[in-house]
Amino acid sequence: MSTRASALGGGGDRRLMDSIYRRQRHIYDFSRKYYLLGRDRLIAELNPPNGSRVLEIGCGTGRNLIAAARAWPRARFCGLDISAEMLKTARASLARHRLSDMVDIAEADAVSFDSSSLFAAPLFSRVYFSYTLSMIPPWESAITHGWKHVAPGGKLMIVDFGQCETLPSPFRSLLWWWLAKFHVTPRAKLHRVLADTARRDGASLEFTPLYGGYAWYAVLTRP
Repeated sequence: MSTRASALGGGGDRRLMDSIYRRQRHIYDFSRKYYLLGRDRLIAELNPPNGSRVLEIGCGTGRNLIAAARAWPRARFCGLDISAEMLKTARASLARHRLSDMVDIAEADAVSFDSSSLFAAPLFSRVYFSYTLSMIPPWESAITHGWKHVAPGGKLMIVDFGQCETLPSPFRSLLWWWLAKFHVTPRAKLHRVLADTARRDGASLEFTPLYGGYAWYAVLTRP
C-alpha cells in the first residue's frame, strides 16, 4: 500500500476537511450508509478490465475501495484524499481487511494530483467520485482533472446528491439545510458540465436520477 504524499494546492481545504473529520472519521461509515445512496450501484457497475487500474478521487475512509477491491479482485485500486485524518482510517481499514497490498492510497488534492508520481500510473480504466464533488469547492476543475486521467475506452463515474427533482420541497429544504452544516453543496450544474465535456471530446454520457433525484448517477465514457 502506498502512502506517499503530494504537495497540496488547497491547504485551506485540507485543514477544513481534517477539522471536520478528525472525530467524524470514527463513525463516518456507520452514519453515512443510510443516506449516501447509489454507492454500491457504482461499485457493482465498475467492471474494470482485468489487470487495469481504478482510481477513486476522495476515497475518505476507504469504504468504497474495500468493497470494490473485493468485487473486482483482478483490478488494481488506487485512492486519494485531501484529508490526512480520513486516510488514517483508510489505512487501518485496509490493513484490517488484508487489502494493504492490493490498494494504494495517497494524500493529494483532487484538482492538482499527479498520478504518475503517486501511483506510477498516468491513466486509469475507471476514475470515480462518490459523494465528493459536493464537498470540493472547485468541483468543475476536479471533474476536468479526473477526466484527463481516464484511458481511451475508459469511464469517469460519479454518484452524488441530486436536486431532489420529484421529491417534496420541504424534504429538499431540510436535506440541504442539514448538508450545509457539513459544507456539502449539491451541484445543480453537474449534468450540463458533463454534457459539455461529452460534446467536446466525442464521449458518451449516461445520466440517471436515482430515488426521485435524491442522488444523481453519471457515467462518461471515452471513445
